[in-house]
Amino acid sequence: MKEEQLVRNPKGLLISLCAVMMMSVMNGTMFNIAVPDIAKTYQLMPSEVSWVMTGYIMVYAVGALTYGKLADFYPYRTLITFGLSIFCAGSLFGFFAQNYGMVLLARVIQAVGGAMIPALVFLAPIRYFPNERGKVLGIVSSVMAFASGVGPIAGGFIAGFLDWRYLFLTSALIIITLPFLRKNLPQEESKKGYIDYIGAALIAGVISTLMLGITLGITWLFLFTVLFFALNLWRMKAIDEPFIPAHLFKSNQYRATIITSFLGVVCLFGMMFMLPIMFRDAYGLGTMMIGLVLFPGALSAALMGQKGGNLVDSKGNTFVLYMALGLLGTGFVVLSTLVGAHPYIVSAAIIIAYMSFPLVQASSADILANILHKNETGVGMGVFNLLNFVSGALSGALIGKALDVFNPNQPFNWFGFEGTTAVYSNIFLAFALIILLGFLQFRLNFYKKRTDVCAKETRFLVKGAGFFLM
Repeated sequence: MKEEQLVRNPKGLLISLCAVMMMSVMNGTMFNIAVPDIAKTYQLMPSEVSWVMTGYIMVYAVGALTYGKLADFYPYRTLITFGLSIFCAGSLFGFFAQNYGMVLLARVIQAVGGAMIPALVFLAPIRYFPNERGKVLGIVSSVMAFASGVGPIAGGFIAGFLDWRYLFLTSALIIITLPFLRKNLPQEESKKGYIDYIGAALIAGVISTLMLGITLGITWLFLFTVLFFALNLWRMKAIDEPFIPAHLFKSNQYRATIITSFLGVVCLFGMMFMLPIMFRDAYGLGTMMIGLVLFPGALSAALMGQKGGNLVDSKGNTFVLYMALGLLGTGFVVLSTLVGAHPYIVSAAIIIAYMSFPLVQASSADILANILHKNETGVGMGVFNLLNFVSGALSGALIGKALDVFNPNQPFNWFGFEGTTAVYSNIFLAFALIILLGFLQFRLNFYKKRTDVCAKETRFLVKGAGFFLM
């Protein structure tokens, strides 16, 4: 029996997956808006209140990889029930928190449960929708992009008209999706398998020290990152079934795909991190106005997702990835040129880059699904999700440092605007160069040692490259 036949109501499952993804992403972006209010409530320094986001992202990143590994052995219904229950408990705990320590603990509990969501939401289309995988991945990615844009608006409204504590209560509403997910997910049996918990702990050490070093700027922590990484490499060679199989990274296709996806998401998350700062500092806009200016971009991503997913199924995942990189690179060049113009003009330019978000995610995930062995889909996609979260922390830290250190009056872009927006123009131009780097490394490495590339795929490749260079 095929796996897709196990799903009684595919449409109901897809709606449930999108709902839980929407609420999960909004939870993260809503709290970005609330950080100043939390600092004011407990009279905290910026370095202290930053743990509201740092602690959450750190646990979330490690958890996403762990749940991906567990999904290779345990039923989705079991994992999603556990994850959502823990997330809801953390949300309610945060709503009734009496001090900052309780708020931090609540965020950690949220992350322990919430990390399950991206791991399973990106795996479910691969397992349950193999014939429409690209379409479903596109829809899921578009929901993720849309929620990233709507979250700050919702967070600003709730925190402004009620109180930041109600963000926890809003997040707890995610539990209403659990009955629908359990109803639509098929009954499955647990599989026998060995889980390398020592390897998992070493990987957690790598990610935790790396994330802390990046987000807090503590450079000596990177020494521990190197140590944990070396121990993890030793562990991968020392046992037969390590937490992350070493042979995953021996595949040129797997490496090329996750590197390209990582570079693309670094730029996308960097854009999302930087735009509110730019509109606040360079344009003097308030929180609600910033949300409204960014909303068209988020909406374009939502509309593009389903069409992009259909393209993955009809034209091929590599063609869509090239097209996405072309849109993204073009969008950053346009933004580099127009930053400094009227906010509405910049808002329109953002659409070009923003709409590529679901295309990058859907095409990369579909490529990986084709590469990975069935028994390693969970951990392979877990690495994919892990790198997405690391990319967000990395881009935020680097851009924050760049904005602190550099204050040019003249942009590198000859057609850009002079003045306070010059630094943002330069960063967008750097993003375009990073996308070009990702394009070239994918083109050189993905097809290395392959001789069976059909003429049809080659034509799509040439078209994608031409689209990028235009």
